[in-house]
Amino acid sequence: MIVSLTLILAAQLLGEALTRALNLPVPGPVLGMALLLVFFIVRDRSLAVSRKILPPPLVDGRLEETGKTLLANLSLMFVPAGAGIVGRLDVLAVQGTALAIVVLLSTLMTLAATAFTFVAVSRWLKPGEGR
Repeated sequence: MIVSLTLILAAQLLGEALTRALNLPVPGPVLGMALLLVFFIVRDRSLAVSRKILPPPLVDGRLEETGKTLLANLSLMFVPAGAGIVGRLDVLAVQGTALAIVVLLSTLMTLAATAFTFVAVSRWLKPGEGR
């Protein structure tokens, strides 16, 4: 698990460093996640070579299990944010309506983007059907 967590955090750190060094308009953790995706693709396409040069936790499924464990406990990572909101209730009282509108609109936009992406990908994967 230590090797897996190290790789996940190193990908996030590298993404953050690249974002700051290249002044990219993408959050560092998102770029780190993309780098981790590239790692998975390269690892899985050349699994025989990967097994020879990478440590066992990165090729035997333990990396995926570490990711699943992090996702299962994701709600714990929102506790500090919730405590921060409670600590700033004065700002919430003044800006509460604006924040609620922004949260509602961004949620609706995210749902719409997800639906459009799903439709586009499903049409792309099955070009002859559904038209």
